[in-house]
Amino acid sequence: MADLLHVLPSLITSKHAHLLPALERHCVTTTDLLTMDPVEIAKRTWLPALDVRALATAVLAALKTEVWPSPSASGVDVAPSEAGAWTASSRISTLDARLDAALAGGFPTGYVTEITGERYLRPRPAYERDERDQPLTMVGRRHSGAGKTQLLLTLLLAVQLPAPHGLARPALYISTEAPLSTVRLAELLRRHPRLAAHAPSATGRPSLDAVLSITVPDLESQDHILRYQLPVSVRRHGVGLVVIDSVAANYRAEFDGRAGGSAGMARRSAELVRLGALLRELARAENVAVVVANQVADRFPPDRSRQPPFATQRASTARSRSHSSSHVTPITPDVLSLDHQQRWFTGWEEAPAAASQPPNPKTPSLGHTWTLQLAARIALLKEGVDEGGGRGRRETEGEGEGERGWRRKMKVVFAPWAPSDAAAVEFVVSREGIQGIDTRAQGDAVP
Repeated sequence: MADLLHVLPSLITSKHAHLLPALERHCVTTTDLLTMDPVEIAKRTWLPALDVRALATAVLAALKTEVWPSPSASGVDVAPSEAGAWTASSRISTLDARLDAALAGGFPTGYVTEITGERYLRPRPAYERDERDQPLTMVGRRHSGAGKTQLLLTLLLAVQLPAPHGLARPALYISTEAPLSTVRLAELLRRHPRLAAHAPSATGRPSLDAVLSITVPDLESQDHILRYQLPVSVRRHGVGLVVIDSVAANYRAEFDGRAGGSAGMARRSAELVRLGALLRELARAENVAVVVANQVADRFPPDRSRQPPFATQRASTARSRSHSSSHVTPITPDVLSLDHQQRWFTGWEEAPAAASQPPNPKTPSLGHTWTLQLAARIALLKEGVDEGGGRGRRETEGEGEGERGWRRKMKVVFAPWAPSDAAAVEFVVSREGIQGIDTRAQGDAVP
């Protein structure tokens, strides 16, 4: 098993050292060990089946430890609750009760969590004109995104609060696009109810001084900073939260504009695997919460005319059976394809939308390879609401723009500490921060 120590470098193999030469000689990989029946592997390698089963159990336990870090290993006194999640002492609150309830308390330490959604789009400037059609002043029309940056800025301040809302530790913000918005941070400190409740001179009050900021302009500097400078900064300053905004920007600039073909995609996948391993190790070793923002792209419907060979064979079998039976159960030809299965890990389902809204599914950037590096994904959905055509609470953007508004929702796509089948939580972004909405209490709430 030449890849065992590469997959699990920390695995103690002294108890199973007599099995490794035979497994390697018969080209049994770690994947084979976890997916095949130990009896079949024993027949193939002439090894005792019980010893093979014991090795598979040890490898599986080691992998579970990496995915679900032990609280005792980090030196923090946190114990799993009845639901299997950690207590609130190791979580960072969103400072909103409804959003925290959907996240089972907030963002825990020891994990890599992704927040994905549409990004901010800056429109072309519009100008007011006089009677001679001469421009006077620019009309500020804002077209915000799904709210990723607003949630990240809130976490930068919330982590400084004492438990149960924070960790009483500073935060580190790594920017790959725009610099840190200190103006918005200062506004949140003044206007957010939970943050403004602390007196300016009170101990434990969040401040901008406890938010460290690093800018990485390209992929080369990003790799150097994350690999060498980030662990040192986390230990030196006692950082409790690391935010990367966004994780896809430098990879898009490095690979999307280069005609590298399959070789370029393979190189990008290898880079993403290394980045995921680095961030997971940092989260476990330093007991910090790593939260990354990710962009999205439009998802186009699959071409049904181009079916794989097995789908064509299944379809022909179904047609042949239809001659002997009046009722045939429909067969989905693409049930094993990525287009069919990605609805469960992207956050955007292909369910029919409202009559006034065509379906507009999105896909998080960096593909399935990056998804496998994450412990959790939080999707921020943004739906357009026409005047009179939608129900529930909505936000209107732009002065004089009364014909269109937006409805924002937060959805837990997958997370080991929170239920992923819960309903999405609707929220609004205001000067006071992100606020969840109880749609059930509204007369015109969305069902």
